Amino acid sequence: MADFSLDALRRWPDVEADNLFAVDAADRLLLAEASAALTGADVVVIGDRYGALTLGALREHGARSVRVHQDQLSGELALDNNASGSDVAFSRHPLDASLVTGARVVLLRLPRSLDALDEIAELVASHAADDVVLFAGGMVKHMSVAMNDVLGRHFGRLDVSHARQKARLLVAREPQHRGGLDQPPTWPRRAFDDELGLWVCAHGAAFAGTKVDLGTRFLLSALENTTLPTSDAIDLGCGTGVIAAWLARRGHRVLATDQSAAAVASARATAIANDVADAVTVVRDDALSGQPDASAPLIVLNPPFHIESAVHAGIALKLFADAGRVLAPGGQLWAVWNSHLTYKAALTRLVGPVREVARNSKFTVTVATRRA
Repeated sequence: MADFSLDALRRWPDVEADNLFAVDAADRLLLAEASAALTGADVVVIGDRYGALTLGALREHGARSVRVHQDQLSGELALDNNASGSDVAFSRHPLDASLVTGARVVLLRLPRSLDALDEIAELVASHAADDVVLFAGGMVKHMSVAMNDVLGRHFGRLDVSHARQKARLLVAREPQHRGGLDQPPTWPRRAFDDELGLWVCAHGAAFAGTKVDLGTRFLLSALENTTLPTSDAIDLGCGTGVIAAWLARRGHRVLATDQSAAAVASARATAIANDVADAVTVVRDDALSGQPDASAPLIVLNPPFHIESAVHAGIALKLFADAGRVLAPGGQLWAVWNSHLTYKAALTRLVGPVREVARNSKFTVTVATRRA
């Protein structure tokens, strides 16, 4: 349509910067190569970052409707913002059979994680139509031959496009799983961590999978010998819920939040697996937007320091700022971060006085106290 342009799309409310974009060559290649299949079709879109695939399919290529799943809540909010004022028909679904049942055209923005790709491919192959075509695209620098192998486990035919503007497509056909609803999913997966004494459950897109990342281990080792001032805590950016389960095992009531749908589902499964579901409430939230000011006595955080492929402080600073807003006067923010990053000044400005608790060559643990 003449009044629609991909170039006008924004990332907001996600972090925006000169080196961060709402649309890239992989989005454009996916839409261009799938164009003939999109016209008049009921389309499934998975992994749309900020709405380019959903809105492009509907407004540039004449799709009849779109079922969409976005793992990141910020992506959902950006799609809503970018669709504002237009009459488009898309519906949101979790990453389950309701998303893909009977689908004949699927657009997938390739995830970085092979586990995430495996979960998606298994779902599509098990529940989509026999003649489904899965168009999977990404930037070449983030793709690997292992992605071909993953898709090859679930589809009988895989075609690889030529690269265009450093983007490439994998086109999969002939799904191999015809069990449908009678075939039990293999996700989430779980593993027992002997050092922590916890089960870790993870969907494919959850950070670190069923392993416990080193930053979390270092943070928990610092908390091990500490008497925390309250029984109520928030696990901000909870991932698979390891910190939340660990705190709940020690008598805390925990609110675990993450903007990733895969993380939220994983954290709930982790709480159930460790028999602490009654003490852990898991919610999907953009930072702590759903929490009132000056309401929390304790927040624990292991923040990311990448946005997509860029090393960027924006997401950590956003989390620090929201923690500072939500902490009650005198409340504490315990955080672990990579030692080469200079976060102390930001924590002091956004939260309050900062005390270093532990440090090694890789990680630093600090506690920032909210100003009265």
